[in-house]
Amino acid sequence: MSTGRPDPSTPQDISLEPAAGWHCSHLYYTFDRGVLARMAEADVAVARREMTALLDPAGSEATARLQTSVVSGHKADFGLLLMDPNPLKIDAVHQRLMAGRLGTALRPTFSFVSMTEVSEYVLTAEQYAKRLLQEGEREDDPKFQARVKAYESRLPAMNQQRLTPDFPGWPATCFYPMNKRRDVEANWFTLPFAERSRMMSEHARSGLQFAGKVSQLITVGVGLEDWEWGVTLWARNPQFLKEIVYRMRFDEASARYAEFGPFYVGYAMTPAAMLDHCRIGCSAV
Repeated sequence: MSTGRPDPSTPQDISLEPAAGWHCSHLYYTFDRGVLARMAEADVAVARREMTALLDPAGSEATARLQTSVVSGHKADFGLLLMDPNPLKIDAVHQRLMAGRLGTALRPTFSFVSMTEVSEYVLTAEQYAKRLLQEGEREDDPKFQARVKAYESRLPAMNQQRLTPDFPGWPATCFYPMNKRRDVEANWFTLPFAERSRMMSEHARSGLQFAGKVSQLITVGVGLEDWEWGVTLWARNPQFLKEIVYRMRFDEASARYAEFGPFYVGYAMTPAAMLDHCRIGCSAV
C-alpha cells in the first residue's frame, strides 16, 4: 500500500531551483521607532553595522541579486529586491534580518514571492517575421530581412535578461502586483491565444517608447502568491514612472483586462545610505 511519501531507498531528482530562471522576493519593512528609542546608542551603532553587512550585495551570504531602496509614503520605510536560484537563500536574508540586533525594531509590511520566466507572448524569430508580414511588410524587402535578423540576434540576450536580470543603475523604482480579470464580460483566460498575443504586442510597443528611460521586469506569482504577476520598474527619473504607467493603461490589455494591487515607489540606495535616510544610528538631522 502506498503512503504517498518518497521511498528513501530510491534516488530522487529533487531540487528547489527552477529549470530556468530565478526565484524573486520583494520585501518591505518599517522601523518601530519606539523600540529604537529604548535601545542604547552604542547598540544601535553595532546593529547598524550588522544590517549593512547583511544587505551588502557583494557579501559572502548575499543572494545573486540584492537591491535596497527607501520607500516613499507610509507603506514602508525600506524595501528589498532579492533574486537567487535557491528560494531558501532568499528567505534566509529575511530571517537573519529579523533575528539580528535590529530585528525587534523591524515590522514587515508587505511581501511578494515570484519567479522569473520568458513569457509565452515573447515572439520567436519566426513569429516576429509573420507579424511583420501581417502588418504589410514584404518578404523580399531587404529592410524586412534585416529587421528579422536583428530581432533573432537580440532574442537570446533579451530572454536571458528576463530570466537572470541585471538591475539598471537608475535611482527611481516602483513595484506593483497585478492580475488579469476573470469577469463574465472580460475574462482574459477564455480569450484565444492569438487575441491575447495581439494585445500584449500592443502593450509591448507602448513600453518601447520609454526605452532608455524605464526598464521593466515581470515576475510570475501564479501558484505562489495572491496576485498573478509582479511588475518592477526602474527609471532615470520618477516622472517617467508616472508617464509609462499612465500611457500603458490605455492599452486594451490593461484598460479592459488588468487589475492592480498596491504601488510601492522608492529610490535605490546602498544599505548604509538607506539607514542614513531613515535616521537609524546616524547623527543626521
